Amino acid sequence: MPEGLPRREGTKRRSKTVNVVFFLLTVLSTFYVGAEFWVLQRSPTTLGELLQGWKFAVPLLTILLCHEFGHYLMARKHRVDASLPYFIPFPILFGTFGAVIKMRSPISTRNALMDIGATGPIAGMLVAFPVLVLGLLWSNVAPITPGVGMQEGQSILYLLIKRIVVGPIPDGHDVWLHPVALAGWIGLFITMINLLPIGQLDGGHVAYALVGRGQDRISRFVHLGLVPLGIGLCLYNGLVARRAGATGDRLIEAFTAGANWLVWALALGVLRRLAGKNHPPTGPEPLSPGRRVVGIVCMILFVLLFMPVPLRQN
Repeated sequence: MPEGLPRREGTKRRSKTVNVVFFLLTVLSTFYVGAEFWVLQRSPTTLGELLQGWKFAVPLLTILLCHEFGHYLMARKHRVDASLPYFIPFPILFGTFGAVIKMRSPISTRNALMDIGATGPIAGMLVAFPVLVLGLLWSNVAPITPGVGMQEGQSILYLLIKRIVVGPIPDGHDVWLHPVALAGWIGLFITMINLLPIGQLDGGHVAYALVGRGQDRISRFVHLGLVPLGIGLCLYNGLVARRAGATGDRLIEAFTAGANWLVWALALGVLRRLAGKNHPPTGPEPLSPGRRVVGIVCMILFVLLFMPVPLRQN
């Protein structure tokens, strides 16, 4: 987010200290979550138990680091003053909310905007893909037990990878993900969210580089569209569960299956208000043909990664 901060050495030193502290806290939170939720199924009580979370934390942090440093290094290449990534620890579910990079100077051309916006998702996916494949090879197919475990979201690309790596899955069964596979799936999920063509998300940068100021209208349309999407998914899943005879907590869980999009609509609304409703302008130079292809590939990747219901209770 362009902020025009003065380039003072003291500011840069303080900034790096904050970056390091937040990264170390994120390492701790991902190891803790990996050990508690995805390895031991209980809180780790010793350092040895905490370190068992590496099967989840190391691949996930590698994906995130590649994503964020893809942005950072490309910003440096285009001489855009960018901060190091600020990782966001969150000691439940995934252990982190990802990371953000502050752009302290404007991105002056559409070519630079495309390079900076697209390199992060592409770099992250180049790591997430082999991590997911390796994790699926270590995963097991087992019967689905209602009320036990979480059901990860299904996308076209994820279903295709599962089909190739695991093979046909019998009815009433599913893949119980190894922690490495879960980290790979989270990499796909994070890339999908970042490629939403909204505001100053990566997808917003890519779309602005493709269509210019028309992206502001696209951003508003997609952002507002998350609300009916969430409500529609809640009603659809709830009615399907009701027809199947679900009652009580199971019915409530079904009716709230699409609520995640309502949460994202609210969170992105706050982000747009803080960063500005419209994307910062770039210069008039046209986008190069090669970068236009990269942008179209990113939009296709978003469609292949889209998960209507990212996470729900079995």
